[in-house]
Amino acid sequence: MGLNGLLDIEMAVPEPEELMAFWERRGLRRTGDGVLGTEDRPVQLRIVEGTHRHLTDLHLSCEAERDLADIAGRLHLLGVDTVIAGTELTCIDPVFGHRVHVEVGAPIPLTAHAERDRNRAGGTGRVGTRADAVLATEPRAPRRLGHVVLGTPHLEKATAFMFEGLGVRISDQVLGGLATFGRVEADHHNLLIQPCTVSHFNHYALEMDDIDAIGVAGAAVLAERPDADVVGIGRHFLGSNVFWYLQDPSGTTIEFFTDMDQILDDEAWDRDFGRRDWEGADGHAPFAVWGPKEPETFFMPVDLDVIGAAREAAGLD
Repeated sequence: MGLNGLLDIEMAVPEPEELMAFWERRGLRRTGDGVLGTEDRPVQLRIVEGTHRHLTDLHLSCEAERDLADIAGRLHLLGVDTVIAGTELTCIDPVFGHRVHVEVGAPIPLTAHAERDRNRAGGTGRVGTRADAVLATEPRAPRRLGHVVLGTPHLEKATAFMFEGLGVRISDQVLGGLATFGRVEADHHNLLIQPCTVSHFNHYALEMDDIDAIGVAGAAVLAERPDADVVGIGRHFLGSNVFWYLQDPSGTTIEFFTDMDQILDDEAWDRDFGRRDWEGADGHAPFAVWGPKEPETFFMPVDLDVIGAAREAAGLD
C-alpha cells in the first residue's frame, strides 16, 4: 500500500510555446492546451508561463483511499496542511513551493516494443542485415516521464517531507542524506533530492527504448542547439541507467535514460543492495561507471541567481 506512480509534472517557463515545440520535435504529442504526452500516456508534461523556470506541480498516485488519510496524518506531524477531496490529496511542498497532488490510481502501463536483434561476443542475433538503428528512418520518441531531481540547501526538511511525509521509499543515500534517491514505482529512483545553495528544479528525465534511441535524440538536440550538452553519454553507478543530459530551451536540464535498475522486493533490495553511506574513492558520490565526469553546472546551474531572486520575491527561502 502507498505511493505507486509518478504520473506527470507541471513546469513554469518564460516561453512555454518554445518548450512545447521543442518536445514535439522530439516526438512527444500535444494532447491539450500546454499538455504533452507519449504514445501510451497522454499527460506527462504540463507547461505554463512563469517569470522563471521552476516546477509548479508534482502529480503522484497511490493504491487506495486509505493511503490518502495516512499521508495526511504523516504530513500533519510535519506541520504541512493537506486537503482531501474525493480521491485526491493536495498540499504545498514546504521547501520548493510547488503543489503536490496524490490521487488514487496507477500509471498507464507501457506498450512493450519488440526486442531489437543484436550481435554480441559469442552470440549472433542478427545475420545478413544491417542493425535496426542503421536502417531506421525515424527517431524513436520518449516512452514516459521517469524521474525528477530537486536541489536545495534545506536537505533535512526536503527529505522529511518527501520520504517521511509523502512516503517515497528510499533506494540509496549518499553520505547518510547528502543526496537521497527514492522511488514510488519499480524504478530505482523517481525522485532525487540533492544539495545546492538555492532550492531549484534541477532536471527531469524521460525514458527511451535503448542507447540508440538516446543517441539519436541527443544528437538531434545538439544539431539544433550545439551548446545544449551537459554530460553524457555514460552509465550511472546508482540506478545503473545509461544517461545523456542536455538542456531544454528554458535552461532546465533534461535526461534521456534507459536500463534503470528495477526494485520489486523492497526488503530484498534493502538487504542486498540498498545503502545509506555511498561515497566514492575520491571523497565524492559515485556518479558514473563510465562516461564523462559531471561538470559543476550539473549540480549548480548557471541561472541560480535568477531563481533565487524569484524565490525571494515570492517569499520562499
